[in-house]
Amino acid sequence: MRKIPIKISSPFFILGASILAVFLLSTSLACQQKQNSNVAKTQVNSSAALTELVPEVIDFNFHVKPILSDRCFKCHGPDANSREAGLRLDTKEGAFAALGEDKDHYAIVPGNIESSTLIKRIYTENPDDVMPTPESNLKLRAFEKDILKKWIAQGAEWKEHWSFLPIERPEIPAINQSSQDQRIINNPIDNFVLAKLQEQNLNSVGQATKEQLIRRVTFDLTGLPPTLEEIDLFIQDDSPKAYEHLVDRLLQTDAYAEHMTSKWLDLARYADSHGYQDDLERIMFPWRDWVIHAFQNNMPYDQFVTWQLAGDLLPNPSREQIIATAFNRNHKITQEGGVIPEEYRVEYVSDRTQTFGTAFLGLTFECAKCHDHKYDAIMQKDYFSLFSFFNSVPEEGLIEPYGAIPKPYIVLTQEEIDEKLKFIKNLDTLKEIPLMVMEEMPKKRQAYILDRGAYDKPTTPVSSDVPASILPFSEGLSRDRMGLANWLFDKDHPLTARVTVNRLWQQCFGRGIVATPDDFGNQGALPSHPELLDWLALELMDSNWDLQSTLKTIVLSATYQQSAKVTDELLELDPENSLLARAPRLRLTAEMIRDHALAVSGLLDRTIGGPSVKPYQPAGLWEETIGGGGGSLAKYIRDKGSKIYRRSIYTFWKRTVPPPSMMTFDASSRDICAVKRQTTSTPLQALVMLNDPQIIEASRVLAYRSIENETSSTDRIARMFRLATSRHIEAEELQKLEGLFEAEQKRFATAPEDVNALLSVGEYPQVDLLDKHEIAAYTIVANVIFNLDETITKG
Repeated sequence: MRKIPIKISSPFFILGASILAVFLLSTSLACQQKQNSNVAKTQVNSSAALTELVPEVIDFNFHVKPILSDRCFKCHGPDANSREAGLRLDTKEGAFAALGEDKDHYAIVPGNIESSTLIKRIYTENPDDVMPTPESNLKLRAFEKDILKKWIAQGAEWKEHWSFLPIERPEIPAINQSSQDQRIINNPIDNFVLAKLQEQNLNSVGQATKEQLIRRVTFDLTGLPPTLEEIDLFIQDDSPKAYEHLVDRLLQTDAYAEHMTSKWLDLARYADSHGYQDDLERIMFPWRDWVIHAFQNNMPYDQFVTWQLAGDLLPNPSREQIIATAFNRNHKITQEGGVIPEEYRVEYVSDRTQTFGTAFLGLTFECAKCHDHKYDAIMQKDYFSLFSFFNSVPEEGLIEPYGAIPKPYIVLTQEEIDEKLKFIKNLDTLKEIPLMVMEEMPKKRQAYILDRGAYDKPTTPVSSDVPASILPFSEGLSRDRMGLANWLFDKDHPLTARVTVNRLWQQCFGRGIVATPDDFGNQGALPSHPELLDWLALELMDSNWDLQSTLKTIVLSATYQQSAKVTDELLELDPENSLLARAPRLRLTAEMIRDHALAVSGLLDRTIGGPSVKPYQPAGLWEETIGGGGGSLAKYIRDKGSKIYRRSIYTFWKRTVPPPSMMTFDASSRDICAVKRQTTSTPLQALVMLNDPQIIEASRVLAYRSIENETSSTDRIARMFRLATSRHIEAEELQKLEGLFEAEQKRFATAPEDVNALLSVGEYPQVDLLDKHEIAAYTIVANVIFNLDETITKG
């Protein structure tokens, strides 16, 4: 075979023949794994297809409002500027109002189809009268027309938007189980899920194996794979509480705190640079250390958020409470010459406003910055009233002088850290650590509605307030960020708990009960299990906002512990698994993929906290993006030693050039608040797994580890496979990998230059455990295993 070296980024490359071997073997094994995933067949009634049938009883929120929102709100919704014919369908008053100059007809007459002009307009064949209009490029399907018609016939019962309704404790469904029924009920989650499945005549696929379960829950709670010792202990433990004890142990680990922090960094748009053109460095790691500290101590979620929103406004705030407010300073800040400072200051306040709306309300607040929201009951006045809470920070829109620390900020000393702030890990022993935080001006800055959102076009002055459609702001609350935090955690608030538990559910199932975690509004997805969502929300509040308790409840459910095997019937009937007849099969996140390789190879440095680190990255990327500026970030200088093997949560995040390997695997850019990542499958991801120096180095070190622990090639390969996949290798899989090892060993025996090229990748020193060509062959086998679909998947 012709050897074709593929240059990745000098001096890192892997040889073409090895790449081909990796591709062929990983493809073969991945196909086998997919075939195996369909082995178990569940008896599913094929007549139970989830077809569009008009429900017996029409519910406004779940059947009617999605149609009105998608097809009608554009011209008959909240935005007065785009509303046509005086008809408003987003409010009860507007929908039932008299229309026309003479006020002699109605769009909707409850119980009277013939008198409802809405019905006439949607069924007419006249293109001049039909609604939606042809020029809108919107069209109602027959099924949707029948829904609207039946709703009016049944009395046109109106309800406020589902997510704005008070959270009420739902009745837990009773499940009728026969003696042959294998379905398991561990807690009320299973009642809600099984009730939905029974409605569709569907059955669960059954429970996962103990190997699958420990892998899944360890990744979901810690972001890392289980060790072989942990797997063996769990398998050998036959006690009824074995799994619960495993969950309890995982929730108490530092890895759990780091994993929860990693997810919070996306929401908080954390980065180690300011963004914009020159993208100067900032120091924010003490806040990240505080978040880890908060999760280590299972800080109640209401306190956790309140400190971040308004810790500086607490009575006699401690240094720790002030550090927490750095959450609101994670936004981008400019240092570009020639910009208008006020324009950017307004952008910073807008960022905080929109982050609040996305992170805690699950609403697309930014849509109301320039005009009334076209779909939700959020007026432009509401946007700038919320804006007002974040508008009184004594900050400047432009960093001056160049390279200065943006005000307001505090300076932390090592003495202060040693005495009161031991959770901050000053690993680089900086003499002083500046940290941007929140501060309130002595006199509140007046906020205005800005015409089209333009900073220089103030119109009507507004005071600090919230959308009354969500929950009116109590008279007893202070009109500042502390009052806003108290409003957010009011026991009657309809959104906070729902939004929070939905993200926790998404963490475990890959998809929230509401599939749009950033949009609980009219255009967002309806909850697949609304009663379950409310039950979980109440459980969270009743537990005094204990996140660990809620996560434990989720992962102890039989629903979570299901197998991920899927049948052809389920793929056809419920391809998105919204009914949860099986566990999801999800690719690991960008951080998990890298951390997994480091962990199973033994390279992972478990040091907690501290400044961000710079692991492997293709040379020259930063230089390409900086036009003569950039300060300390003009050039990427890779760290040395164990720092390059730290968990990915600590990887240095430069906004204009985020870590390329992580971006390839859909990491958030950290420019704005993100509560859900997209999931893609691209050729670039395969190239990263084949060529990233970290993966190649981890393959080599995994080979060393297997050679040190086992004496035969069979046992070494089996060990590498189990470390990477958390299960024992099957005979056919082992046979294929042994064949690859033998072929690569022969090839490398005659190509010493290829051996040296492969084994020299990475900083980890070479170890002469065997002849180098044998180690190279084991390295290729390890790389194949890392490239398996099963290796980078949990489920």
